[in-house]
Amino acid sequence: MKSLILSVFLMATATAVQAQSVIFGAGYSDFSSGASDDHALFSLEYQHRPFHQATRFSAGLGAALSVDTAGDTHIGAGLVGLYNLSDRWFAELSVMPGYFNAGDDDNDLGGNFQIRSLLGVGYTLDRGNKISVAVAHKSNASTNSSNPGVNSVLLRYHYGF
Repeated sequence: MKSLILSVFLMATATAVQAQSVIFGAGYSDFSSGASDDHALFSLEYQHRPFHQATRFSAGLGAALSVDTAGDTHIGAGLVGLYNLSDRWFAELSVMPGYFNAGDDDNDLGGNFQIRSLLGVGYTLDRGNKISVAVAHKSNASTNSSNPGVNSVLLRYHYGF
């Protein structure tokens, strides 16, 4: 019985302590324009502790940097939402407007202002860190005359602290 109580206490405190996270991601980007070149993508994201928490849903702020192997770079900041599907499974949604620089002229997205939206599903590991698979999309939301966009698939590791 003591072991069970200690285990429950440790799991509860581990979840409370890990309110912030740094997320490392790797994947592949598929540019919508036929003239564009698709590349491997790496990302680094920071998610601050939530400013809103409900039973299963939390919302907070975050920032993300992504760079592909052609040097295409996006840096943005915005809102992050997490929804607990069960004890360990979760869904994630984020919207981060920011600055995009095309390292390859063929990968121009129609302007420097781009919005990254992300939808992912993940699993919480025993020590509280997480892994997830996410689909991300960057576009300028038709704020420019050209809006080809880029889609990415990422495998992500969430390091909580």
